[in-house]
Amino acid sequence: MPLRTATRRLFPITAAVLVGLTLSACSSGMSLTQNRQRGYEISEDAVAQIRVGQSAQLVTAVLGSPQVTNSFTTENAWYYIGEKVQQTAFGMQLSKERTLLVIYFDKKGKVVDTERLGVKDGKSFTIDSRRTPSYGQDRTFLESIISSI
Repeated sequence: MPLRTATRRLFPITAAVLVGLTLSACSSGMSLTQNRQRGYEISEDAVAQIRVGQSAQLVTAVLGSPQVTNSFTTENAWYYIGEKVQQTAFGMQLSKERTLLVIYFDKKGKVVDTERLGVKDGKSFTIDSRRTPSYGQDRTFLESIISSI
């Protein structure tokens, strides 16, 4: 009988500890979803510091080096890409916000214009799944080995 009374006394304490641990796990980093930042975190203060006529070195000092550059035209463009993602504990990701900051430079390396784009400024297109026909025969791996012998 003394064992039974001891377990009866420990049961409420054990239950309280388990409930406390469960609730503390909900507020820590063990939650089912986490908000993450990919790429650059483009702040309004940093964008406000970029003005027309500034040099590329000053832009690099304020924003850092760009992810992508374009120098195909007479103007040079730098692209800073940032995305806020909500990730679940199971690996699924949901994009919440995408931002593209484009800074245009002239031939002398001075800022000509800046542009900030979001998801609504993009265009959606479908990818064509047709295959390009090629000459010859489509063979499997085994058919290729057998035909080479």
